[in-house]
Amino acid sequence: MKKLINSPENLVVEAMEGMEAAHGDLIKAHYNPNFIVRADAPAKGKVAILSGGGSGHEPLHGGFVGAGMLDGACPGAVFTSPTPDQMYEAGKAIHGGKGVLLIIKNYTGDVMNFELAADLLKADGIEVESVVIDDDVAVKDSTWTAGRRGVGATVLAEKICGGAAAAGLSLKEVADICRKVNAEGRSMGVALTSCTVPHVGKPTFDLPEDEIEMGIGIHGEPGRTRMKLQPADKITEMLMDPIITDIPYKSGDEVLLFVNGMGGTPLLELYVIYRKAAAIAKAHGLKVSRNLVGSYITSLEMAGTSITMLKLDDTLRKFWDAPVKTPALRWGV
Repeated sequence: MKKLINSPENLVVEAMEGMEAAHGDLIKAHYNPNFIVRADAPAKGKVAILSGGGSGHEPLHGGFVGAGMLDGACPGAVFTSPTPDQMYEAGKAIHGGKGVLLIIKNYTGDVMNFELAADLLKADGIEVESVVIDDDVAVKDSTWTAGRRGVGATVLAEKICGGAAAAGLSLKEVADICRKVNAEGRSMGVALTSCTVPHVGKPTFDLPEDEIEMGIGIHGEPGRTRMKLQPADKITEMLMDPIITDIPYKSGDEVLLFVNGMGGTPLLELYVIYRKAAAIAKAHGLKVSRNLVGSYITSLEMAGTSITMLKLDDTLRKFWDAPVKTPALRWGV
């Protein structure tokens, strides 16, 4: 195992310290329990948005803390859910008087622990809404989930809900927008390599040099099928087809197209994927009016990509376009 770390035990805390040192104008870190909040937390007069999950998916979630996106994020150990006390303390720290929205990726540990934290926050008199993201079309049930996994639509939900909260919408209104993003967004990914969890010290799964795993999860969970490596255009077709047919998207729909890198994929290759994905969308009569290309929800050093498509309306487009200033995503400021 070759990694730029000092020890697996201190990895998450040292990364948090580095984030705070680099982006102290945007975020501040809290330790024991570990969480990240925006530098001006609590932001009064707006709904607070909290998310989190296992580390190893950076910039998700801590990189999206800041104005116009998340108010707080709870990093667990690598590929391990954060604990209820992290979520509870973070929720209290960011509550600005209009309630807290919890955005939860659909993994069993995340859902259970966020539900416990929600109960604790409610016991303190804080209004809470929870939305579970389950946009992955690859498999119905996975190693760590009951039902579909939460993947790329999480990034889109955090941005759009952040814009809605900044505009002063109520907790129920922001939560309903989050549910709409989940209902109208679909994702699927492919792995070219495995990844190595530092505490384990060996690849999560074996994948021969000439094979790929279609429908992989962000923790290395099995996908739909394993096959020989194909040209990029063919891989893109195999990712796009189940996405387009799942809702299904129909001719005339306006969409946001998000091509994501899994951590070890050059941007050069992601643009090759985007080129074909956009052409496929156009061939189905879809209007790609917004896009995002880059590594925003990763799996350590895994090589691969995921594609997410979100059907847009005036409201979702408005809050996607709204100003955002976080360590990993910023525009309009």
